[in-house]
Amino acid sequence: MIIRVPDPADLPALRALERAAGEPFRTLGMALIADDEPPPLELLAEYQRAGRALAAYDTGQAGEPPRGYLLWDPVDGCRHIEQVSVHPERARRGVGRALIDRAGAAAPSPSGQEGTDGKDDGPPALTLATFADVPWNAPYYSRIGFRRLTADELTPGLRAIRAHEAELGLDRWPRVCMRREAAARS
Repeated sequence: MIIRVPDPADLPALRALERAAGEPFRTLGMALIADDEPPPLELLAEYQRAGRALAAYDTGQAGEPPRGYLLWDPVDGCRHIEQVSVHPERARRGVGRALIDRAGAAAPSPSGQEGTDGKDDGPPALTLATFADVPWNAPYYSRIGFRRLTADELTPGLRAIRAHEAELGLDRWPRVCMRREAAARS
């Protein structure tokens, strides 16, 4: 598997991948999530240009469609996983975990918004907000090293993200914020 920043030509395929990845939510009675519109091309292009989009490919050959993708934002000194999606045909094969691991190990953001002192202190912690009871959401993230955050542990940025999610109606189903500390450096 090859993980890299997607080429601009791959961005429409990310939208199609997102639609396919949303379909399993329908089986849980979450049609609103399954029918949610993928990020617009302009937004995907912003992530791509900033180096905050990653895509997984089987071989990395030109023209090969991405099998999964991840978007992240700098939030309160962490890398907040805004979206991670894997095509259902590639589910349960380590694609999502590989994307998450790469996001946690990638070089510091060109924006310089990570950390508190502007120095490269190593890989940042990862955060995300997800559905508490969807098997491929919070239970999965727990298995790969994320822990649920209590209300007292939410940073200002995470509280703002949760408030925005509530405005979008995502609180119809239980949601949690989670965090995974950076891998120990040798």
